[in-house]
Amino acid sequence: MHNYKHFSVLLVLWLFFVAIGSHTAGAQTPLKTINNPQGGKIVYGLVDGATTQPAAMAQVLRIVHNNCGERPQVGRVFKVRGTDSVAVFFTVVNHPQGNKQVAGMVIAAPSGPNQIEAAMVSDDAARFGSTVNPMLNRLFSEWHPGGGGQASAPAAGGRSGLAGKLHTVSAPDNSVSIGVPEGWTVDPSSGHGTIVAKGPQGEVVALGMMRNAVDSSSQWQQNFWRMGGKPIPGTILYPYHGNLTREFPNLVQAWRRAGGLGPAKLQVEKIDQVPPPQGAPQGEECVNVKGQLDPDGNGMRSWTEMMCATLPANEWRGYMVIRHQSLFPNSLADRQKPTVQAMVPTLNVNADVMNQQNAELLRRKQADDAAIRAQTQQAINNIHAIGAQATARYNATQAANDAQHAGYWAQQDTNARNSQAFSNYQLDQTVIQDNNMYGNGTIGHGTAWNSTADALVKANPDRYEIVNTPNFWRGVDY
Repeated sequence: MHNYKHFSVLLVLWLFFVAIGSHTAGAQTPLKTINNPQGGKIVYGLVDGATTQPAAMAQVLRIVHNNCGERPQVGRVFKVRGTDSVAVFFTVVNHPQGNKQVAGMVIAAPSGPNQIEAAMVSDDAARFGSTVNPMLNRLFSEWHPGGGGQASAPAAGGRSGLAGKLHTVSAPDNSVSIGVPEGWTVDPSSGHGTIVAKGPQGEVVALGMMRNAVDSSSQWQQNFWRMGGKPIPGTILYPYHGNLTREFPNLVQAWRRAGGLGPAKLQVEKIDQVPPPQGAPQGEECVNVKGQLDPDGNGMRSWTEMMCATLPANEWRGYMVIRHQSLFPNSLADRQKPTVQAMVPTLNVNADVMNQQNAELLRRKQADDAAIRAQTQQAINNIHAIGAQATARYNATQAANDAQHAGYWAQQDTNARNSQAFSNYQLDQTVIQDNNMYGNGTIGHGTAWNSTADALVKANPDRYEIVNTPNFWRGVDY
């Protein structure tokens, strides 16, 4: 099973975060830095060489890239309410700081003729939803692009101003939490790193869904089932061999079957393959999907999803499927995109709870593996026992048949000898044995006229002798 660190890394590839082009520039004059007492970091200042707001934001993101060791994943650019500024959210993994998950916002504003100032607020991704607004208030208390009056701070949710209104909800087992708007609730089925949040108008955001799977076409699985083995409940049974772009619809339906659901009507409008996260198993594929899905027979909804699947491995051809998904009524789809953009950075996985649950899962898996091995061995033992019983019955039957046949054929042989002896009597013939012919590979029996046989025996009794009926040789004398 994947480490749950994999889950948090996958989130930076979430469908709504699309990369923006970077700008090549010379050395940047150091920006002013504020370490916010309530948490997080604030930087701002003039961006050297940038004459447009997109170029300024790209240059700041390039600095983030260089400092963190990987390219930030960014959302849609939006206009800051009541200003000429534009802003964008981003997430990144800070590798020099122990692979820390970071979320932030970059803002760019005109400062003068062909001059652009930019600012950035950032914090640990798990806290960003609660610290972003205090950081923005502190930023705009000091930063006044172009020397003008104080600008109003952009709401952390972008155009919708959602982040300031998010409140934290947790899965029932406290393994994961997320910020949601007012009126949203957590589905009771959430847990073990998976969280499903539902809005009051049919909105659904589900992150971290996972299922184990097996290649149902493998000979190992078919032999296992034939011997009475059963897959673990909830396991996907599908012959996946790679090419997730092609197999995505089939895996969606196989996932539903594993959960006891019937097939769903779906329409894929766009599917793009994206690189798997660092540390993913070799051969893992990930795709971003946009389309329409009817999950419950109540009509098609706007559907976005990220799915990852590993290649089948080990002797029983097991693999894993991971999904992150949003579903919105079509009438709300465009308006609710900023909702997801604001919610995703607030996701927080409780490492202590997950470690405990993973330890329990490992214990159960080892127990399941032992049970499978025991079940398989029992089936093999049963087969051997059945085979041994069948062999014993066969041998007993053959022995009885052989005994019966032996008596029969012994009687037939006796009859044949006696018949030959009577025939010899009628023909005036006798079977004689030439003792000098033993040991040279030549048969020493022969049948002669009585007179000849008597003459030979009388002339040389040490060499010739009369053969009695019980000593006749089969195939020679009779």
